[in-house]
Amino acid sequence: MSYARRYAPHVLILGGTAEAREPAAALAARPGVRVTTSLAGRVARPGALAGDVRVGGFGAAEGLARWLHEQHVDALVDATHPFAETITANAARAAAATGVPAVVLRRPGWRPGPGDRWHLVDSLHAAADLLPRCASRVFLTTGRTSLAAFAHLRDRHFVVRSVELSEPPMPPHTGVLPARGPFTAADESALLREHCVDVLVTKDSGAEATAAKLMAARELALPVVVVRRPSLPDGVAPVPDVAGALARLGLNLP
Repeated sequence: MSYARRYAPHVLILGGTAEAREPAAALAARPGVRVTTSLAGRVARPGALAGDVRVGGFGAAEGLARWLHEQHVDALVDATHPFAETITANAARAAAATGVPAVVLRRPGWRPGPGDRWHLVDSLHAAADLLPRCASRVFLTTGRTSLAAFAHLRDRHFVVRSVELSEPPMPPHTGVLPARGPFTAADESALLREHCVDVLVTKDSGAEATAAKLMAARELALPVVVVRRPSLPDGVAPVPDVAGALARLGLNLP
């Protein structure tokens, strides 16, 4: 990317993870670079972000391509959640249509350790299908918008933790704990014991800030149902860290 422009080079970051804050801060601190972070708007009170912030969707790939063109975007960083597959697919299509260089920033996934009892599945519905065979009291940490996949399990008890209100439909026997992390392994062990949880269900988000629940499950020898990440679009290769993502776009940090 050339900096000999009559206007500041513009980088769009598709946010949704904590990792989006780091490239936003790094780019906003550089003279002559404009950075905009776009949020879907699902969290009512997102934390502060460096640079400009927009909230709301673009209107699929075509709308995003139009926005990239109209706003003179020079580079695109997809730092959305690993399970935001529709947004990632739209970003890849929009970048290809406009010729805007793009990179997907993805933290590495979790890996089982010694003593872990993991059951890997490919979807939330597959996770729900496993539960009648392995548990009666479930700590469900797949996100408040994913409860519908488990709503038919009327004879299972669920514990859900959420900062925002959970969205129906949801299982009839669901206890919602309003709390905001991060949580320690001791916190998670105490929660699992207090609610007599016998299985943990989670997505492979890979976030260190939410890995304590896996440590707690290991300590208590509980089974864990882990939903695998969806595949990235063809031709899209993830970069695991901010420095690598910016380097791929020609925006190396000093």
